[in-house]
Amino acid sequence: MAESGVVVVDKPADWTSHDVVAKMRGLARTRRVGHAGTLDPMATGVLVLGIEKGTKLLGHLTLTEKTYAATIRLGLTTDTDDAEGEPGVRTDASGVGDDAVRAAVARLTGRIQQVPPQVSAIKVDGKRAYRSAREGKEVALRAREVTVAEFAVSDIRRAADADGTFVDVDAVVRCSSGTYIRSLARDLGEDLGVGGHLTALRRTRVGPYDLSQARTLDQLAREFTQVPLDQVVAAAFPARTLSEEETKRIRHGNRIDPSTRGPGTVGLFAPDGRVVALGENRGDHMKPVVVFDPA
Repeated sequence: MAESGVVVVDKPADWTSHDVVAKMRGLARTRRVGHAGTLDPMATGVLVLGIEKGTKLLGHLTLTEKTYAATIRLGLTTDTDDAEGEPGVRTDASGVGDDAVRAAVARLTGRIQQVPPQVSAIKVDGKRAYRSAREGKEVALRAREVTVAEFAVSDIRRAADADGTFVDVDAVVRCSSGTYIRSLARDLGEDLGVGGHLTALRRTRVGPYDLSQARTLDQLAREFTQVPLDQVVAAAFPARTLSEEETKRIRHGNRIDPSTRGPGTVGLFAPDGRVVALGENRGDHMKPVVVFDPA
């Protein structure tokens, strides 16, 4: 049986997240593989995969903060809000100055209301939005609150064609899970009155994992490496070492005394250092939410 843990992949362009999972099943020699946080095919960078019991972590790891390096083109819309879509409205952006770009970026920083792209996995009336989009149907997607902790412009460039000037904006975005960088590109263009779309995206960090820990699929094929489950939990969550009695209770799914760490998920470790579960305080007790090592 494959070891339980996490593999940090540097996803190549033009691969879906599902493609990477399928490849990893062969490399890890197990069907029990899943990913935390989808990356669009055009995007590259950090994709966290769970192996065996590591898949139980994924729903919790997706709640973490993510960082991206993005390029946004102002002056052209697309029907997907990124470079993979069909071109839409072309507008000369020669009148958009650097100060205006930075001011608009500032307005999209912090807690904002964001409408997901039409081509997204959001369900509307039980159907994925992207399926409706492929059928030529526009669906009403509700705005959701997301947090853009950082939206830092690193470069602004200009390129001209027969119809005028494009403005290309390179930026670093640090944001909450569920934030669509494509939507930021669209909304930046709308704010500036010229439209916009995402032309490049590289995810540089997911929670505690960054590109320095990521391996390409070719590298993993030559030497398969992963982060053991104990290390994953210790890096991603505050740790609590249990007594023998507490360990026994948690392995049976029972409650124990609350943690002094307050709200949030805590990694629960047996006295020998092996991770047993993830737990959360629930008032006057702590309850396991994921048990890795049941009785």
